[in-house]
Amino acid sequence: MIKINSVIKRKIDHIVYAVSNLDEAIKVFEKATGISPIFGGYHTTEGTKNALVNLQDGVYLEFIAIDETNLKVPKDRWMGIDLLTKNQVTRFALKSNDLISDSTILKRYNSAMGTKKEGSRHTVTGALLQWELLMPLATPEVELIPFILDWSTSEMHPHDMLPDMNCTLIELYATHPKPESISPFLDQLAYHLRIEKSNIISLRLTLNTPNGIVHL
Repeated sequence: MIKINSVIKRKIDHIVYAVSNLDEAIKVFEKATGISPIFGGYHTTEGTKNALVNLQDGVYLEFIAIDETNLKVPKDRWMGIDLLTKNQVTRFALKSNDLISDSTILKRYNSAMGTKKEGSRHTVTGALLQWELLMPLATPEVELIPFILDWSTSEMHPHDMLPDMNCTLIELYATHPKPESISPFLDQLAYHLRIEKSNIISLRLTLNTPNGIVHL
C-alpha cells in the first residue's frame, strides 16, 4: 500500500513557465504585469537558464528557457522545454522533507519518475544554491504530476533572494481529459489541484499583479 504523506497540505515550491526566448518573455510579462522577472542563473547540467518572480509565501515563478550557449546538453532537456509549442506553464514543484516516500508515489504513477538527483547553480551574485529533487522528465510537454524538491542542504532558497514584487498567486489549476486519473496521486502527495475536464492538458496560472489580474 502506498503511504500517504503525513503533511496535511503540501506547499508549492515553484511553478515553471517554459518560454522559447527568455528576454522576449520577460519583456512581455513586464508589460502585462508591471513586474520584471529577475535573471536567476544557469542550470549547467540541464542546458537551461531562468528568471524568477516572487509570488510571496515562499513560492516563486520560474521562467525557464534553453541556454543556447550550452552545447554540451543535447535535446530532450527537462521540463518539456524541447517540446514547447508555445510559452506556457509546463511543470510545478512541491516542497518536501521526505523524498523517499514521495518517490514511491511518483513511481506508482510513472515508473520513470521519482529518480533522486542533487542539483546546484550559482546565482548572479555568486551564491551557491543546492537542492535534492525527484527529477522532472523531459516529456510530456505539460505534466500535471509535480516534481519534488528538498532545499534542506542549501544555505538559502531562491525565494529568499527576491524582493517583494507586489505579486501573489491566486490559483494554479489544470485541465485534463481524465482528471480522475490524476487526482488520486495528488491526494497521496497531500496536494489539491483543481482539474477541469478538457481535451487539452494544461496548467493555468492566475496572478494578482500591480497591473491587476493576469492569466498565464
